[in-house]
Amino acid sequence: MEDQDIITLYWERSEEAVRATAEKYGGYCAAIANGILDDRGAAEECVNDTWLKCWQSIPPQHPRSLKGFAGRIARNLALSVRRADMAQKRGGGQT
Repeated sequence: MEDQDIITLYWERSEEAVRATAEKYGGYCAAIANGILDDRGAAEECVNDTWLKCWQSIPPQHPRSLKGFAGRIARNLALSVRRADMAQKRGGGQT
């Protein structure tokens, strides 16, 4: 399925959009998250959160590149998890 077709599904609020995005870009987003995080479980959770963020963001956004859009979300989520982990290791995390 082409990216624009998937984006149209998001605009139609069809759950098929999430399945199609995960099928097409799941490996790509997992590679990004795994490259940032040392924890496969945390990376998997970031990828799942990526699909939720895509669902929440499209609409109103209309990305030109779904791959880039999903990849950026996965990267930002993984970086947030990594920053939180590093803060906790330094003693700055909440208990």
